[in-house]
Amino acid sequence: MVRLAIPNKGRIAAPIMDLMEKSGLHLPDISERRLITRTLDPHVEILFARPIDIPEYVATGAADLGITGHDMVTERESDVEELLDLQFGKAKLVLAVSEDSGITSPQQLKGAKIATEFPVITKNYFARHHVPVNIVIVGGACEATPHLGIADAIVDLSSSGTTLKTNRLVVIDEVMETSTHVIANRNSLVAKKEKIGEICCALESVVRARGQCYLMMNVNRTSLESVKSVLPGLSGPTVMDVASTEDLVAVHAVVNEERVYALINALKRAGARDILVMSIQRIIR
Repeated sequence: MVRLAIPNKGRIAAPIMDLMEKSGLHLPDISERRLITRTLDPHVEILFARPIDIPEYVATGAADLGITGHDMVTERESDVEELLDLQFGKAKLVLAVSEDSGITSPQQLKGAKIATEFPVITKNYFARHHVPVNIVIVGGACEATPHLGIADAIVDLSSSGTTLKTNRLVVIDEVMETSTHVIANRNSLVAKKEKIGEICCALESVVRARGQCYLMMNVNRTSLESVKSVLPGLSGPTVMDVASTEDLVAVHAVVNEERVYALINALKRAGARDILVMSIQRIIR
């Protein structure tokens, strides 16, 4: 049995649940979920936990695998192996101050109060800059603390920067970048290597398919080279004979979905017809 810990709430919980479904690790009705839930794979079970607790659950062996933010792993300083960057939940942990503070560098914050949900990362950051500060641990609404007189600056996650601007805060430095990662217990990587590899392959295949679509079309053989010249793909198009009285071939290719709109007309001009565009759930190499 491999136990996989995933967030029970938070900004990355919903995308992770979607990832579980697309990878084939289907869960029962989440409205009835318990702390530990089985999947359709009888050898994989899910542990629902707070994102900040997942690194330690994995490090101690309470879970074999976990999915959480890289920032959580760094904050907990947990001894785990980061196996896979799932490339969503991207954000930056930033140092920000009030826009009218006149502060432009971390060196100006000597002796200041810094509000954060990430005390370990914040402590290490200022230690690297040789700036002594007083860390104020908060559980949320960090961006309000400078205006309430609780802190002189904050270290907080920012994805778009909108919340900071709304609260009249300006970024003076970037502490670290983060995204959602698959992490593993080091002993489990040895003892359960095959099953963990199977799970990671399933998850990675969904990541690879994100933003890609599958094109299928019929092309007269005389127009094949023209179509191939405008058709991008992961490793070139697949060309197959068509059982038809016409001299046709079927051309299949995987392309970035952002290019499909412009590509369709270019393919038609090059001689393609009967064009089908299909979504891709997984790409396995």
